[in-house]
Amino acid sequence: MQRKSLDLWVGLFVLIGAAALVFLALKAGNMSSMSFNATYPVVTKFDNIGGLKPRAPVKSAGVVVGRVGDIRFDDKRFQAVVTLNLDTNYKFPKDSSAKILTAGLLGEQYIGIEPGGDTNNLVANDQIKMTQSAVVLENLISQFLYSKAAEGKEGNSK
Repeated sequence: MQRKSLDLWVGLFVLIGAAALVFLALKAGNMSSMSFNATYPVVTKFDNIGGLKPRAPVKSAGVVVGRVGDIRFDDKRFQAVVTLNLDTNYKFPKDSSAKILTAGLLGEQYIGIEPGGDTNNLVANDQIKMTQSAVVLENLISQFLYSKAAEGKEGNSK
């Protein structure tokens, strides 16, 4: 009887460990909040997408309204072309804007959509023309350092 009880506890522990591994794999693959709702694709173009990845969330007012579908490079305009798969439950005006944002200081990157004021809504394969690229932390640091160095030179020359 004691051997069966031990086997039962070991089996239960193994199942909990396997469930934890599946949960971590889904979180790492950004697939934990999969939605099977119908979507429509919208195209955006950015000069710099930073660390944006496919399946990254697309949010508006903090609510996930879609996912990043495809990311490719346009070698004619030298821009990243990002396809957004927006949930059909959410409609956005044609003059909406998209920008790449970061969750927290060093968190994951996602796309934020700011609705415009147009009366016509985006439809499948439309393009969001107003975009803002990702803020690259290294560029911000270098701009800060250069501005401080310039201030130091001005202060010494007086």
